[in-house]
Amino acid sequence: MILQLYFARRFLASFLGVALSLAALIALIELMDELSDMPDQPFREVLGIVLLKMPWANYEILPLVVILASTALFLRLSRSSELVVLRASGRSALRGLLAPACVALMIGLLWLSIGNPIVAATSKREHDLSNFYQGSETAALAISSEGLWLRQGGPEGQTVIFALRASSDLGTLYEPNFLDFDRDGMPVRRINAGAAQLRDGEWFLRDAKIWDLSGGGNPEAEATRAVTLTIPSDLTQDRIVDSFGKPRYIPVWDLPDFIAELEEAGFSARRYAVWFHSELAQPVFLVALVLMSAAFTMRHARGANMGVMVLAAVLAGFGLHYIRNFAHILGENGQIPILLAAWAPPLAAMFLALGILLHLEDG
Repeated sequence: MILQLYFARRFLASFLGVALSLAALIALIELMDELSDMPDQPFREVLGIVLLKMPWANYEILPLVVILASTALFLRLSRSSELVVLRASGRSALRGLLAPACVALMIGLLWLSIGNPIVAATSKREHDLSNFYQGSETAALAISSEGLWLRQGGPEGQTVIFALRASSDLGTLYEPNFLDFDRDGMPVRRINAGAAQLRDGEWFLRDAKIWDLSGGGNPEAEATRAVTLTIPSDLTQDRIVDSFGKPRYIPVWDLPDFIAELEEAGFSARRYAVWFHSELAQPVFLVALVLMSAAFTMRHARGANMGVMVLAAVLAGFGLHYIRNFAHILGENGQIPILLAAWAPPLAAMFLALGILLHLEDG
């Protein structure tokens, strides 16, 4: 037990050292980028944006931190001949992996349960503040079981849009209703259409019926029809998707309810489901990275070209990370099942690393 605690303490110290070093480096880079992007903003506000970005930046590089920390740990153990002493005492070197693997698993679980909600809150706040400082308003969007609600602004007032359903990319609304309000908040026009497609700077409506609500007459009697109609809009698909909420803007424990609401409203929730399962699989993936790093660096420093082994360990870790991201893309696009996209790369990486270790180690 004392030996396991020793290895756990060494790995945790290595992890914290790498994490703090990379966090400081990323903070400086982000600060320089934000100062160049927002030169007119006070330094205090720019610094606040950078601090809000840091949880997501550190969350994103967590696999890289684990790769570098585990590689540094096993490299130091090899150079100090501690692994040789472990083997000479009659213990398998594989037992030395138990503590670092458990620490990586605990880091993943803590980051999932505590870090993910913090990342969700700070990322959403940073997104809203950045849009506010840059003068770009985020489109207000709400999803309910009845359909989709969207709001857009203009020089003459606001427009509230309701649609029963939308395309997967939110570029086309089906059976939409447009209700225009003037600057005083009074309704001036209502439009029903069969479909509305978002184009560059406008909504393109088909089979539209227009009611003029600004006059004192009978709107239904004075209603007109149009085969096609265009309505100016400052919205883009990216702005609508951003207001829809990126998966990382939603705490992982709130995702199941959000996914259920989306599916009940008739919208695709694949990318949220893939994100949810990939977050649950993150601790397993961190353990796999520790084992893969050990597979290349748990040799005696004089028995092999350690420089090549360290490079191979880092490249293998990066390769597994990119394969995991590629599987996520396939899962979001519907090319492979959601569970396969989220869980197959971590489990495959773990079994691959265990296979290499069992092949190289004795007992």
